[in-house]
Amino acid sequence: MSPRVPLLLDVDTGIDDSLALLYACASPEAELLAVTCCSGNVEARLVVENTLAVLELAGREDIEVALGREVPLVRPLQTTPDTHGPRGIGYAELPAARRAVSERHGADVIVEAAQSRPGELTLVTLGPLTNLAVALHREPELPRLLKGWVLMGGAYRVPGNSAPTTEWNMHCDPEAAKQSFDAWSAEGVPRPLALGLDVTEKAKFTPEHMTALARRAGSRPDEGADEQDGSVASNPIVRYLADALRFYMEFHSQYDGFYGAFVHDPFAVAATLDRSLVRSEPRTVDVELAGTLTAGETVTDWRRVWGRPPNVDVAVEGDAETFLDRFVERVGGLAASR
Repeated sequence: MSPRVPLLLDVDTGIDDSLALLYACASPEAELLAVTCCSGNVEARLVVENTLAVLELAGREDIEVALGREVPLVRPLQTTPDTHGPRGIGYAELPAARRAVSERHGADVIVEAAQSRPGELTLVTLGPLTNLAVALHREPELPRLLKGWVLMGGAYRVPGNSAPTTEWNMHCDPEAAKQSFDAWSAEGVPRPLALGLDVTEKAKFTPEHMTALARRAGSRPDEGADEQDGSVASNPIVRYLADALRFYMEFHSQYDGFYGAFVHDPFAVAATLDRSLVRSEPRTVDVELAGTLTAGETVTDWRRVWGRPPNVDVAVEGDAETFLDRFVERVGGLAASR
């Protein structure tokens, strides 16, 4: 059996962040050490509540959850209740977690974990890069202490989803994104893997996937989402997913022309655990800060006109079908075990 992959997740939970948490918990090769929380999809303190509740749903109360910085480095806080619902988990309702958030700051969790296991840990960021920027301020050697960094963020050769050229995680805290990309531009630092909208929007979770997951969990296929009252599934994970994803699917039906959901964040976790799910190209990426229309844009030097060495491995293709099949199997199996 292959060695387990030690992971730190930084999240702004969020419907698709919650799916990423469940996927990590359902993956035998993942050693999830801690989860740090920042604002993004919802305010950071709601992120903490959602994260604790989802981990409890998965039976993983052993994983430390820490609150990080609650506002972007420079700009006013923005959240997206229209996409994820007022509490960030769509129509779903989860009981409050029985345990408290960590006493440590999220940035300290990242730094101290990397210092304690140098060269071993992979950081996966699924929201704005606020906590990573703070961690870099506290420990400038962080890029050399981590084994790697994988991020869901950016729009490299496709339109944005927050502004015409800007993806949400970059849009929320451009200054943190630029500082993070700059830190990984140093000589001898392994390039991060970036899954932007170019590949994550290939992963469309549909009602058919939900039915397949319910079957894998041992629920009846018709225990999906009732249009009025929510899921009637007896399995708590199936019920949560059906209710959370129904909100997400309605959003995408209104704005993106299909009834389903882009599941960005679990795709990034899956690619962290299995790099064969994506093909990437090394490119030089910078983040626009001053543009009145483009702040947060991941400006990518595809033609190498800058003459600067590549600092990011940009995912350009992704095996969404294999990932979605794996998500159904793994998270459905986790639901069956609960």
